[in-house]
Amino acid sequence: MDFFTNITDIIMHHGKAFLEAAWVTVSLTAVSLVMASVIGLVFAFFKVSGVFILQKLADAYIFVVRGMPLIVQLMFLYYGISSVIVLSDFTAGALALGIHSGAYIAEIFRGAIQSIDRGQMEAARSLGMPYGLAMRRIVLPQAFKCAIPPLGNQFIIGLKDSSLVAYIAVTELFNRALSAQADNFMPFETYFVVGLYYLALVAIFSFILNRLEKRLDTSKTPLPPRKHKEVAA
Repeated sequence: MDFFTNITDIIMHHGKAFLEAAWVTVSLTAVSLVMASVIGLVFAFFKVSGVFILQKLADAYIFVVRGMPLIVQLMFLYYGISSVIVLSDFTAGALALGIHSGAYIAEIFRGAIQSIDRGQMEAARSLGMPYGLAMRRIVLPQAFKCAIPPLGNQFIIGLKDSSLVAYIAVTELFNRALSAQADNFMPFETYFVVGLYYLALVAIFSFILNRLEKRLDTSKTPLPPRKHKEVAA
């Protein structure tokens, strides 16, 4: 009974602060994932460009990001960025998270682009369509649909990874939890409540992504072929 009493007390005293922090978490996640998507798309183009230098540059970026713990990258990028240009904690944290997620999204986009039949690009080029236009109008729309499920997973991971910016003083959910448990001396109950907030955010993200997947579903039964009229002899 004490557990539920403590939970109620935490919600009563820190509920508003947690809601404000949840909004910061959502905003941070959205900004960082927009940055990551742009970065990922650029490096995916590098990977499929056929240009040796660009491919090696993309390989190096992806290898370094995927080979180091996120918390190390976050601290390195945060203090590195802050030493060059003065940014708010939120902006620097979002940029660091965007650079990290960009490596994974680059591989998602690269795989999606390469999954499209090469014959479609060749057919477009044979009709006189420039490479960039063919990529934009023919390949990328199909690749984007293929990338939706893995992108959704990466976006949810990005939401949870945003908790690490608590260590650079961004007042998101986990940061609020650290402050609350230091104030009420109930760490278990406090982290339980914050865990529920994260579960709620993940549930909302998952719902939106599932709806998007259904709207962009390409596995629907194709239309039957048209019957050719027989020409009388």
